Amino acid sequence: MIPRIDIDQTDTETFEYRVTYESELLFDDGGFSSVMHCLVAAIEGLSPDVVAVEIAYGGFVSGTYPLAVVAMNHEQVAAHAVNTATAIREALNGG
Repeated sequence: MIPRIDIDQTDTETFEYRVTYESELLFDDGGFSSVMHCLVAAIEGLSPDVVAVEIAYGGFVSGTYPLAVVAMNHEQVAAHAVNTATAIREALNGG
């Protein structure tokens, strides 16, 4: 099972996440202070049969990672998600 974690910024200081599998919502939560905190909360709620997760931030997928990699490197994975979304937005805006 490889669910998707979608993280979005709801306002200037708040983030939320949704965990879906085959487009079906498994669980979600909000009110977090960063992408990293969303990611940690999301992986804590996953079932034991999850082997990897697809991660998206701001509507842009940053990658599919083995769950153990996300758990051990959550700061780097969150930073990669933010950097990927920023780079894609800049490319779309011609920058």
